[in-house]
Amino acid sequence: MSVLSDNMRFLRTQRELSQQKVADHLFITRGRYSKYEDGSSEPPIEILLRISKFFGISIDLMVSVDIRKYPLEEMLNLPENRVLLPIKVDGEGNNQIEIIPQKASMGYLNGYSDPEYIESLQTISLPFLRNGKFRAFPADGDSMPPYKDGTFIVGKYVENLADLKTDKTYVFITTNDGIIYKRFQFHEGNFICVKSDNSFYEPLKIPLSDVKEIWEFACSINTQEYDPDEFSGQNVKDMFLELKKDIGKIEKKLI
Repeated sequence: MSVLSDNMRFLRTQRELSQQKVADHLFITRGRYSKYEDGSSEPPIEILLRISKFFGISIDLMVSVDIRKYPLEEMLNLPENRVLLPIKVDGEGNNQIEIIPQKASMGYLNGYSDPEYIESLQTISLPFLRNGKFRAFPADGDSMPPYKDGTFIVGKYVENLADLKTDKTYVFITTNDGIIYKRFQFHEGNFICVKSDNSFYEPLKIPLSDVKEIWEFACSINTQEYDPDEFSGQNVKDMFLELKKDIGKIEKKLI
């Protein structure tokens, strides 16, 4: 038996349909359909498309995810025939939030559309985060103070580009820049413009074709505490970076 055949049998029995009834909708014989369902034969792409449309499940899901494990009504279908695994809850009804570890953050770019990879991640539950799909990403670099290395940004999945709000912060999963945490500015044509809170860094224009996922800031989790001296040091650093940036602008004008 294959994942596809298991899913076909599950979906058919859930709807209390006979093999003949489904075969009629697919315009094939019952005998041919039964071979697909028992795994003795694989359907060609044109039949697979019909199966997908009939059951209302993407091909990606049909052939790669054991959908018996998840409530179908809670699955979130994404562009490019991908799927974000459903909202999972613990015994008390709290969302289980997957954690993307710092050392494996680059692996997320390859595994974000792989259900097995997502299932392998460790999870936490935060009772105050409900009504949405949440995931925790590691903060990296100094572009978004006061978040230092070791901080996790918990984001809520954004389904539509129109939901982005100016000057709100988001985690962007991108093809070229990886996982970045920035402040959204505006959407123009085939690009979105984002910026860092650290003024040393120039605003960034990201092609929409490079954006794979967007997660709105929900909360942050610090794994290291600040020393009191770090705040004053940070102010000096910001002044130095701002001065360096201004000098760079003057040099460009003189050239």
